Amino acid sequence: MSVTVQSVLDRVQITLQDTTGVRWPAASELILWVNDAQREIALFKPDASATNETITLVDGTKQTIPSTGNRLLSVVRNMSDTALNNGVGKRSIRIVEREVLDAQTPDWHDPTVSGDAAHGSTVKHFVYDEADPRNFYVYPGVSGSTHIEIVYSANPATVTDSDDLAVPDIFANAVYNYVLYNCYMKDAEYTGNNQRAGNHYQLFMASVTGKSQLDQITNPNANASTNAANVAVA
Repeated sequence: MSVTVQSVLDRVQITLQDTTGVRWPAASELILWVNDAQREIALFKPDASATNETITLVDGTKQTIPSTGNRLLSVVRNMSDTALNNGVGKRSIRIVEREVLDAQTPDWHDPTVSGDAAHGSTVKHFVYDEADPRNFYVYPGVSGSTHIEIVYSANPATVTDSDDLAVPDIFANAVYNYVLYNCYMKDAEYTGNNQRAGNHYQLFMASVTGKSQLDQITNPNANASTNAANVAVA
């Protein structure tokens, strides 16, 4: 069962001993901080808002993720040109360094290039620059209708008190602590509130960054090199 926004607001108001929302109104303040929390989580932990989607590429090499996205996370594979949401998977797509392509085929962006870099309907590789997180380049470039499956970090949907959280349930405590951080910062001039705010922000960051560390430990890709070697031997 998904965690509701209202359940988080209830916990916050109980902690604040303000269940009627007199000092910290739920509709005009708390809900805004819930949405701020979700965006902060997506910023610090992009895969918290990971979205898997089949997109249609534009002609050429430069591509952009959907307008709702913050950054590209991965490019998976080519997809069939029918039933975009349930298309048939085709050739996998691997990341490559731009310097390699630039050195081997300097004209790979040119739509008139020939040979292996000739623009067509199947993507073999993609290039990604973290300094430009919403854009990526495909090799070879495409001409005509080409569809690929990507994973990107989306902007969390703006929620109201009647919605579920737009981030995974596991981040409910992080949202709770971020809202309390803002509540106490509002009254930071009162004794102890500045410290309380700092404590809740630390708990928020611990939830988000701790999840990142756990993901690294339990990441199935950790043994990818060993498994690849075993597959090659087999």
